[in-house]
Amino acid sequence: MGSKTRVQKQIFGTNGVRGIVGKAMTPDLVMRIGMALGTMRKGTIAVGRDTRTSGEALAAAVSAGLMATGCEVVDCGVLPTPALQYLVRDHFDGGAMITASHNPPEYNGVKIIEPDGTEMGDEETLRLEEILFSETFVHAEWDGVGSKRYEPDLKEEYIDAIVSHFPPGIGAGLTVVADPGSGPAAATTPKILARLGCTVHTINAQMDGRFPGRLPEPSLEGLAPLAEMVRETGAAFGVAHDGDADRAVFVDDTGRYVEENQEFALIEDFVCQKGQGLVVTPVSSSLLCEDIAGRHHCSVEYTPVGSIYVAREMRSLIQRGENVVFGGEGNGGLIYPDHQFCRDGGMTAAMMVGLLHAGDQPLSALVDGLPERPIIKEKVKTREAEAVVAALKERYADERPDCRDGIRINRPGAWALVRPSGTEPMMRVIVEAGDEEECKNLFSEIMEVVRASASDLMNE
Repeated sequence: MGSKTRVQKQIFGTNGVRGIVGKAMTPDLVMRIGMALGTMRKGTIAVGRDTRTSGEALAAAVSAGLMATGCEVVDCGVLPTPALQYLVRDHFDGGAMITASHNPPEYNGVKIIEPDGTEMGDEETLRLEEILFSETFVHAEWDGVGSKRYEPDLKEEYIDAIVSHFPPGIGAGLTVVADPGSGPAAATTPKILARLGCTVHTINAQMDGRFPGRLPEPSLEGLAPLAEMVRETGAAFGVAHDGDADRAVFVDDTGRYVEENQEFALIEDFVCQKGQGLVVTPVSSSLLCEDIAGRHHCSVEYTPVGSIYVAREMRSLIQRGENVVFGGEGNGGLIYPDHQFCRDGGMTAAMMVGLLHAGDQPLSALVDGLPERPIIKEKVKTREAEAVVAALKERYADERPDCRDGIRINRPGAWALVRPSGTEPMMRVIVEAGDEEECKNLFSEIMEVVRASASDLMNE
């Protein structure tokens, strides 16, 4: 199946550029990124940030760079990344979000948003990096320097847009607990759920870039207080966000963590009941998505790993006349084409309300009703990841592997993905099958080839 060469960017990853503040991530770098963006995208650019302690300084830096090239800047203040993306699509010529998403507090970064609300793609990012490193900025003359205005209330449009997708009062009778993790969703998700009619309790709902309650990446340990509050309040579910709220994860009514591939499957099931079409997801996603699609005569299209590839493939398929109904990743980053083409944690929280309203079962029962698919995920440290992939391609050539991102070997009811990291000397190995024994056997089979083709394995 299709193999696309992934372009190599210097400092930008799949989701922007990130680094430790004061080391890799400095106001000087961010100002120069602003100048590079302003050189490429003349017009009015929206700037937003998450709650990190360095956010205000870096937002000022990117704004300075943009204004120096003649752009007008609208500072939207603290808001979720999908809220800024929604606003850019409807009002602006581009955007810059100061965030490090799920990374620890000492990190920050920049996500560049295109006029259509999607994150900047690989080719344009390479162009931006070329301007950045060659310093071929186009500065405005003294009488053409841009100005900045502050519009922190624009995020209300994003809240209104999500609420408008649901019938009034759809959440009446539902108690829910929201955990924004001290991030920007503290100003949006509780309000969205309340507007839907839910009784809302919150935890970690004070904005604080030190993230005192838990780290920005939701984890089982970090969400234990959320689970406890769900049980104490008799809530239908608890929802938690990462640092910029483009993802949402859940605990069910018993306080049990809902694995993200199960979350994807449940919401996919809800969406696909309303109409047939295509579901778009990366090659790292569980076969649960195919199980659910098959129930509703829908089909699944795969992409390389990364929400930007999912979003752009969804748009491309729609432009070719296909009916795309749903997409996203198996990490809580879900995309709703009727709303916008990016991961949206606030919309996902609202969709869970709609899902439970439409049925008569608690979330725990819906999770238990999904097919069981054991999965093994390992990180393997090696500097020879490309050699490993080449060996796997040769070993499994007769099975027509999918090579669009690393290598995915597909078998009836089972698959394995080996994918090199773009930023570290390591690769990820994911294996899924219909039962534990088959899963372990396929994993052992894959690891035999890995061991034989990489002489520098540091751990498994």
